[in-house]
Amino acid sequence: MRKRSHRLRAAHAVVAAAVLAVAGCDTLGDGVAGQRDAGGRPASPSTSPLWDTRPDSIAAVGDSITRGFDACMVLTDCPEVSWATGSDAGVDSLAVRLLGVAGAAQRSWNHAVTGSRMADLRGQMTQAVLHRPELVTVMAGANDACRDSTGQMTSVADFRRQFQSAMDALRQALPKTEVYVSSVPDLKRLWSQGRTNALGKQVWKLGICPSMLGDADALGPAATQRRDAVRTRVVEYNKVLAEVCAKDRRCRFDHNAVFDYQFDTKQLSHWDWFHPSRNGQARLAEIAYRTVTAERQ
Repeated sequence: MRKRSHRLRAAHAVVAAAVLAVAGCDTLGDGVAGQRDAGGRPASPSTSPLWDTRPDSIAAVGDSITRGFDACMVLTDCPEVSWATGSDAGVDSLAVRLLGVAGAAQRSWNHAVTGSRMADLRGQMTQAVLHRPELVTVMAGANDACRDSTGQMTSVADFRRQFQSAMDALRQALPKTEVYVSSVPDLKRLWSQGRTNALGKQVWKLGICPSMLGDADALGPAATQRRDAVRTRVVEYNKVLAEVCAKDRRCRFDHNAVFDYQFDTKQLSHWDWFHPSRNGQARLAEIAYRTVTAERQ
């Protein structure tokens, strides 16, 4: 009886394997099963990568940086110089690098909104998915730290929930769209560079990032503690971005490349000395392109 039972189990296993093979059942997911290499052999998972280094359409979501704010005129959006979707030849945006000039004009869309925070990202994502883009770029979070006071900064828990909600909105509509997530810039470094310019400090008084830029020349303990609190919160936001992105196999975080970038006055707007200039937008485009086109994350 034991030998007969063993033979029956073996026969059942063979039959089950045959059925799976005929059905092309994809136990590995993402369309690997049924594919074959040039020699007719079953393709290995590595021949069907989850990440396409050359997506054919791009939608951008985020805040003023992605809108090119203050890069061309004071207190004005300038989307043509956007690092993500802009057409300016000097910036050479991510869209232009990936799609070419004509392709970027036809197959890239910018849904970022100046002044938006992470709570607004889900709405922007809902707009972006209508285009069915192959890649969505995300740069958001600076305004969650740039508040009237440090006490008004978005909590880390709320920031996580809001970013996850935006990612969920994307995934519900487009399970296979790729996502590039930029880290939030180091706002304290931007303050340290921009505060050397008298014009910039006057523009800051109009209400640009008060939690970091308020009382720009103050170097006492209270001002230092305030700026350090903002920087710490940005570091925490970037950790959230990395962790949420890491759970999604089609999401790439820049590993803090934007946060770590040593912006100097050449990369800052000559209007407010805080937002990226054309030069700064070009540097952001380089970082994004390097991350998106890397063979491995």
